[in-house]
Amino acid sequence: MFVLLNATNFIKSVLQYLHMGRLVALDVGDVRIGVAASDLMKIIANPVTTYHRSGDEEKDAQEIARLIREKEGELIVCGLPVAMDNSENEQTAKTRHFVDVLKKYIDLPVEFCDERFTSISAERVLIDANMRRKDRKQVIDKIAATIILETYMRKKGY
Repeated sequence: MFVLLNATNFIKSVLQYLHMGRLVALDVGDVRIGVAASDLMKIIANPVTTYHRSGDEEKDAQEIARLIREKEGELIVCGLPVAMDNSENEQTAKTRHFVDVLKKYIDLPVEFCDERFTSISAERVLIDANMRRKDRKQVIDKIAATIILETYMRKKGY
């Protein structure tokens, strides 16, 4: 009986270890939210989608929570727009508020990551890829989320 219980506990431990979730990054804006996710091994950051906000914050949070669950997220990395002097501003407060609403719909840890220059970097990547301005607007937010996630993963040693 003792051996069987130990074997069962060992198998449960192995299965928990093998269940690897993804890191999911958000670039929260007033009009759109860019979403990116890591692979299961947390090696590569991939753009997922650009969610167009509905004007209903609760609905937006529910939809983002659904996307995170769909991607098997285990940690949310949210870009935090701070000023050049590291002070928080109106957009920082809006982002923090959205995360508070999001937490009502998904029970995952959230870490914030400085997002300064991510939109500029994303724009530069898309211009270098010869993407037209009209087309860039459709993907820039998910590219910015990808850059946020890459930055986070590099800082955390993934």
